[in-house]
Amino acid sequence: MSEPQILWLRRDLRMADNPALSAAAEKGPVIAVYVLDDEAADHHAYGGASRWWLHHSLESLGKSFGKRNSRIILRRGDAVEELCKIAEGIGAQTVHANRHYEPWWRKAQGKLDDKLDLQLYDGNYIFPPGFITTGSGDPYKIYTPFYKASKAKFPPRDAAPEPETLSSPDQWPESDELSDWDLLPTNPDWSGGIADFWEVGEDAAHERLSEWEDDVGDYDDKRNLPSVDGSSRLSPHLHFGEISPIQIWHALKHKRSDGWDTYESELVWRDYAQNVIAQFPAYPSENYREDYDELEWRDPDKDDDAASDLRAWQKGQTGYPIVDAGMRQLWQTGWMHNRVRMIAASFLIKHLLIDWRRGEQWFWDTLVDADYASNATNWQWVSGTGVDSNMFVRIMAPLSQSEKFYAAGYIREYVPELANLDDNEIHDPADDKRGDYPEKIIAHKAGRERALDAYNAMKNG
Repeated sequence: MSEPQILWLRRDLRMADNPALSAAAEKGPVIAVYVLDDEAADHHAYGGASRWWLHHSLESLGKSFGKRNSRIILRRGDAVEELCKIAEGIGAQTVHANRHYEPWWRKAQGKLDDKLDLQLYDGNYIFPPGFITTGSGDPYKIYTPFYKASKAKFPPRDAAPEPETLSSPDQWPESDELSDWDLLPTNPDWSGGIADFWEVGEDAAHERLSEWEDDVGDYDDKRNLPSVDGSSRLSPHLHFGEISPIQIWHALKHKRSDGWDTYESELVWRDYAQNVIAQFPAYPSENYREDYDELEWRDPDKDDDAASDLRAWQKGQTGYPIVDAGMRQLWQTGWMHNRVRMIAASFLIKHLLIDWRRGEQWFWDTLVDADYASNATNWQWVSGTGVDSNMFVRIMAPLSQSEKFYAAGYIREYVPELANLDDNEIHDPADDKRGDYPEKIIAHKAGRERALDAYNAMKNG
């Protein structure tokens, strides 16, 4: 029998269009391995919502391997050490893996390559970081020219079919039981809303794509309307690699509409975010624009009022219905409408003058689609601190945003205290119409002026 081939799984939990799996299957018996390595990721180890998704995604993929008389080996600990132990135990020399760009995975890939024959493939993006470059060969920092250069390279590669068969090794390494990892919440189990909102796994991803294909033409018109929700809701499936952007692109490339053009640009934005962290690995924890290191944020660790405001934001109790609807949707479902994400992020950063990194960490823990690159890139865009970002002084007005994008139905769903108010009242209820719903923790004008004062002090300091 041929030498067994180790397949190192991470955020590529699918059978089809998985270049690493295809290559391993061609070489010999496949031993798929997933290592839960929380230590390497440190403060970006998976948060609660992502751990819930990971459990169900591994469970689903395990069934797919089982149908092919194969299985996934589960280990917990240092990924490099566990892979080396498995390789030694079964006499394997080669590890196949799709390339990842988070700094801890880049470090692990380097260490593993020193110990075994590590074969890396590009499978998680339309074009991998380093492929799209300027005329001088440098990586792009700004999205618009990156997008134009990416479009000039289309079409991307074809999607690879899943292997028809998988051969099994003579012996299987020992494996943890998925249930022993305690990825699912208990005492209490807060995942009921997430479970009701999502189906997890490769099949579910393709079912969602099929359902949404008829709606992509309206995406440009509906994507900003939270009450309509014209989103694809493919983001967590993309993040965990249950479906690839290549598969989505080829499924929708025949569409000719502004909706598809806009959605395609967001797939490219996902590539762009990886391009950013490939250049700036600490992007989720460091301002790109160093002058913002001098901005005097309100610190919840030192300021009781700031701590109270942060808790109110997290719990959806700010007194701003559109913000609170978004934060409650996030807690209930592990996801938030994209337009509302921007409104909620802007509110934390500018109205409450709390460091964007507090929001990045909260989203990291509560989003099922929490992505190291995309999450940080989006937060730094809103905060004005990023390599390509909005200006800090452009402060979103949540009340007018709510009315502009017809969020009344969305607010009624997630802020039931206001459900009886009509469309003219619900965006900014009068004090005598709020009932048990809290008052605004800060007036829009006062929050805006405080943010601008902090910004001017930074610039003039």
